[in-house]
Amino acid sequence: AVIGRAGAMAAAAMVVTAAGGGDFSDLREIKKQLLNVAERSRERGLQHSGKWAAELAFALEPLPLNELPPPPELTEEDARDLDAYTLAKSYFDLKEYDRAAYFLQGCKSQKAYFLYMYSRYLSGEKKKDDETVDSLGPLEKGQVKNEALRELRVELSKKHKAQELDGFGLYLYGVVLRKLDLVKEAIDVFVEAAHVLPLHWGAWLELCNLITDKEMLKFLSLPDTWMKEFFLAHIYTELQLIEEALQKYQSLIDAGFSKSTYIISQIAVAYHNIRDIDKALSIFNELRKQDPYRIENMDTFSNLLYVRSMKPELSYLAHNLCEIDKYRVETCCVIGNYYSLRSQHEKAALYFQRALKLNPRYLGAWTLMGHEYMEMKNTSAAIQAYRHAIEVNKRDYRAWYGLGQTYEILKMPFYCLYYYRRAHQLRPNDSRMLVALGECYEKLNQLVEAKKCYWRAYAVGDVEKMALVKLAKLHEQLNESEQAAQCYIKYIQDIYSCGEVVEHLEVSTAFRYLAQYYFKCKLWDEASACAQKCCAFNDTREEGKALLRQILQLRNQGETSSTDVAAPFFLPASLSANNTPTRRVSPLNLSSVTP
Repeated sequence: AVIGRAGAMAAAAMVVTAAGGGDFSDLREIKKQLLNVAERSRERGLQHSGKWAAELAFALEPLPLNELPPPPELTEEDARDLDAYTLAKSYFDLKEYDRAAYFLQGCKSQKAYFLYMYSRYLSGEKKKDDETVDSLGPLEKGQVKNEALRELRVELSKKHKAQELDGFGLYLYGVVLRKLDLVKEAIDVFVEAAHVLPLHWGAWLELCNLITDKEMLKFLSLPDTWMKEFFLAHIYTELQLIEEALQKYQSLIDAGFSKSTYIISQIAVAYHNIRDIDKALSIFNELRKQDPYRIENMDTFSNLLYVRSMKPELSYLAHNLCEIDKYRVETCCVIGNYYSLRSQHEKAALYFQRALKLNPRYLGAWTLMGHEYMEMKNTSAAIQAYRHAIEVNKRDYRAWYGLGQTYEILKMPFYCLYYYRRAHQLRPNDSRMLVALGECYEKLNQLVEAKKCYWRAYAVGDVEKMALVKLAKLHEQLNESEQAAQCYIKYIQDIYSCGEVVEHLEVSTAFRYLAQYYFKCKLWDEASACAQKCCAFNDTREEGKALLRQILQLRNQGETSSTDVAAPFFLPASLSANNTPTRRVSPLNLSSVTP
């Protein structure tokens, strides 16, 4: 029914429809469509959709004069409303929304009617934001409402029932429904908008923000157009399905969009999400060369610089963005990260608050502000900030993880467990979530579950290299000495195979345990090899020496006939021969226990 109606609507509104089924064979036609929709978005004051289409069109080869798309044709209604529309659009561009709406009253054409409704919507949003900034701190944003929403919903719903809304009108109706928290209805309307006007990126983007998992995505009846490929790549990135997202973006680059700064930035964000920091940094640096005055996604770039503690680069980025536009949300977040890296947490929190005054729905700032409050030991403010982040986007694993950490500080392990589980569901292959879950189970004395979490963390590739040590200590507690020794051996192999400078405190712990374990097993060679290693660390030096003396004493007493050969490895030969740990092979049935 939706598609049938969409066809009729498209004919009535002279909509340019996108080519079918991810077909990129005719890039000239796609460029014409993009230029057309960019112009039509701008006419309706939809600046971001217009910019997106224009950026994508810019990435394609220029069209010769005879192939440029003609301006959209005017209907009788357009001609009648032209004067009012032209006047109102000039007021709209100057952000005089009430004035624009006043002069558009009674206009019948689709374009003028959309601008009339959109002006009223933005007027309500502006008043809401002004009131919020005037009266409340950014931690109490939820109380102020856009008063215009209910009226707009009633009017748009009548038009919708009468099938009088074009693609842009449906988009606005969906936005109003989403703002009123009518998520299911909003999704249906955005899907309809995508069918009626597949080229309008705004509708696809709104749909992205409402889809919370892959199951929801399966049940959507989406139009079969090339725009769907961009939508799927974007939603895969959002849902942390990074491999699928990168495949989609690669196929879009191969199709002819290799110069698109939008695609390059999305690939950088995808690598950031899977913590491939070096790759993400190099792509962002390349992007900055191509588009030096770009501000979007620069907060993500600053997160990477922060993680790598690259102070000079972060300082340069902050100064650079300040020169371009100091009152952009991303700029405030970059400066906040810069102060945070310098451990000036009060100043950092101040800039994140400034970002939220500029845009209360800006997800990154809520999460980062939560982190700053954690650093300042202000747990109640941190909890509030993380909760706001989750209100804005339930898929933000950092906010769930942050809440888990906060409740851990407050020594409330049951709460911790709930929040870490949510973070783990969003990032099933992130070892940090699994280690945090394991620690929670340990505190609740659910040691079997804890063991499974630690093993899973190791199997998916342990970022912090702590899972095996924690697992070994659990085995120690349970007097499972053989398993504990196995874990310590794997841990040591892991550390040394990485070629890292061994500054891990736990390496000495591992050698000490193994020395004692081999000593009990009367394997003097292995025990003395491990005891010698113990002597290299301050905290285990004395124990290592004592053990070596004991081994020497027992050998002199003829306790064993083993010849005293210096072991070439610090591990028993049987294990040192195979230095590769069994990555991603799990001996446990994890599917049944993954929270």
